[in-house]
Amino acid sequence: MTQFTIVVDCNDPQYTREICAAFALFPEVKAVLPEEPAAREAQYACCWFPDPQLLARSPQLKLIQAASAGVDHLPASVFASDVPLCRVVDEDFRHGMFEYALWGVLWFQRRFDRALAHQRERVWKMYPQRAAADYHVGVMGLGEIGGYIASQLAALGYRVSGWARSEKSLAGVRCYHGEAQAGEFLGQLDALINVLPLTGQTRGILAHPLLQQLPDGASLINCGRGEHMVNQDVLEALDSGKLSGAVLDALPVEPLPQ
Repeated sequence: MTQFTIVVDCNDPQYTREICAAFALFPEVKAVLPEEPAAREAQYACCWFPDPQLLARSPQLKLIQAASAGVDHLPASVFASDVPLCRVVDEDFRHGMFEYALWGVLWFQRRFDRALAHQRERVWKMYPQRAAADYHVGVMGLGEIGGYIASQLAALGYRVSGWARSEKSLAGVRCYHGEAQAGEFLGQLDALINVLPLTGQTRGILAHPLLQQLPDGASLINCGRGEHMVNQDVLEALDSGKLSGAVLDALPVEPLPQ
């Protein structure tokens, strides 16, 4: 039986053990750690926040497998090389992200914050409800996950627009692309969902210049990384009423300082 070697380079001991245990189920796979001599002969790598010297330590790599969603955990040297990069596409994860985004949309659309306030204050009072068809959701980032979120929301009857850096086409979604169309996209939204990948271009994108292009009282749902946000700018937008609320899946510093 031909055996091939995979170097498992993850910046988390527990995650490393779990991946190595999974590979151990396959006799044709030899999983090694970066510090082992056999790593130099590895043909494949499975990585999450790997050593920046991954390619130098394993010069015979034929493929790099990202061990989690996104690729921002990989060093720049990976993208500068000719080694193919394989990304995670997980149906359960993708649908879970949609459910999280939908929960955020419903929270703002149906004003559950007001309902909870009424509950605390022991107030029995009706307030206006907005139908999905009257609620405009924008999805920023139309890749594997963002495109799915946009399409699923459209299927539920929401008005959905999407924005990406390159041109896209999705059924039921009005698509915008490029910097020239960003203002038109942002200026009509009730809720903005960020699903952009974290890159040098998108780091800090959720900041004052972008937020000021939203209508007053819009809401923000960040399904991306914490580093997409400039915290102070988001807080100021909330304090001023530019944003009526925000659902933040991640923050630049975690766990939060006490």
